[in-house]
Amino acid sequence: MDIELKGVSKYYQIPGKEKRLVLDNLSLKIKSGESLAIVGPSGSGKSTLLNLISSLDQASEGSILHANKDVSGLSEEELSQFRNRNLGFVFQSHHLLPQLNLIENVLVPLIPEKEKSLREEAEQRAEKLIDFVGLKDQMTQNPGQMSGGECQRAAVVRALINQPGLLLADEPTGSLDKLSAEMLGDLLVSINEEQKVTLVLVTHSMELAKKMKRVYKLDNGKLSEI
Repeated sequence: MDIELKGVSKYYQIPGKEKRLVLDNLSLKIKSGESLAIVGPSGSGKSTLLNLISSLDQASEGSILHANKDVSGLSEEELSQFRNRNLGFVFQSHHLLPQLNLIENVLVPLIPEKEKSLREEAEQRAEKLIDFVGLKDQMTQNPGQMSGGECQRAAVVRALINQPGLLLADEPTGSLDKLSAEMLGDLLVSINEEQKVTLVLVTHSMELAKKMKRVYKLDNGKLSEI
């Protein structure tokens, strides 16, 4: 999925005070199938930018196009459907449900799907993806029986279950040890290259960032390629 930011700014208006500018007139093109990392100091607006790209938040100025379409005018219900069908999310915490096993957690995004044939296809896809990320033997285990790295890999599978065109990751290795972080980074690269999913992540880790095809720094509200 192609992504384009056109003159995007984000500010917060605090009553009785001047507005706080977080993102300042950003323009960026991300081609379908590309991988891109955004680094920068804490509080620089990296997660804010990811939220804007995902349509979880709205820009104060400018526009963000997904496959040449501006989705900012969609209703909340339409936006929810758009995100569920087109975007996958991976966060620093895996957010797996403790009462469900691995494959049940992976299939959570399919709960709204009423068509039986589509659910069956998704279940087959889930088993293949779980095998792809090396978790076949943990298929029926609950999160409490899995390591942090295994839970993050399961979260990646969950993010991919609806075959999104865009995968967004917010500090995906932030809670992992060095070895698990390295393995998850390699997994994200494999998914990007083999499944042609556009990958955008924000991270404090330059080791992870350098695995991406392009790296940008966000500082003082501005983006610069490094």
